[in-house]
Amino acid sequence: MSVTSPMLERLAAEHATGALLRDRGTLYLVDGQVVHAESPSSPGLEVLLTATGRLRPEGWQEAVDRAGARGRVGSFLVDSGQLAGGELEIVHLSALHDAAFFALAPGTGPTRFRHGVVHWMGPVHPVPTDRVEREAVRRRELLDQIWPYEAVDSAPVVRAPRTTDSPVTPRQRAVLALADGARAPQDIARLLGRPAFHTLIDVRRLAAAGAVETPRAPAPPPTVPAWVADVAADPDIALLTRLRDALEATL
Repeated sequence: MSVTSPMLERLAAEHATGALLRDRGTLYLVDGQVVHAESPSSPGLEVLLTATGRLRPEGWQEAVDRAGARGRVGSFLVDSGQLAGGELEIVHLSALHDAAFFALAPGTGPTRFRHGVVHWMGPVHPVPTDRVEREAVRRRELLDQIWPYEAVDSAPVVRAPRTTDSPVTPRQRAVLALADGARAPQDIARLLGRPAFHTLIDVRRLAAAGAVETPRAPAPPPTVPAWVADVAADPDIALLTRLRDALEATL
């Protein structure tokens, strides 16, 4: 397995507690294990719970208001009878891996760790860091196996002008219904209350089948002909060019 974050491995070995901030998301650690993950590209636990009807929005807000400051939102949801413990663990694990997939994506920005920071959700089901990294790598490889064009993951989903003969599943049909040429896969995931990664799978499969368009890669910049470099490297021609410019300036 390729290492996605050397710092994450070091923090796990140190049994660190805090928040690992990366380009596209944040991982929260307690004793070196991942207890929560967030990313702007992922709908988040609250969306997965409320959009699907598992939890009333009022119930979620009550839990945040009453237990957020103590970092016990998860425990409050279970203790108040709004969610079963097993149900919360399943949805939380789905949200964690979904956000971690984006947070651990290759990036160019700095990676920072804030020691001692804890998430207001509180521990639900800690996951070893190597398992989180391994799952992120597996998901990236799966997407490339389906359709190796990463551009479709962030571009607006545009339906192809021609219909395809390939069968479309009900899940994919729901994605197509929200493909208005402006919404990206992450926007569609939030509206459907689904993990973003699951929506990326649907979009890549639809792109592979020709049901949605694959954005074209930008054209490479024009290359400089070899003779231009040769002319610039010739000192005699360069001197003549400067003399010409000087004469034209006196006219």
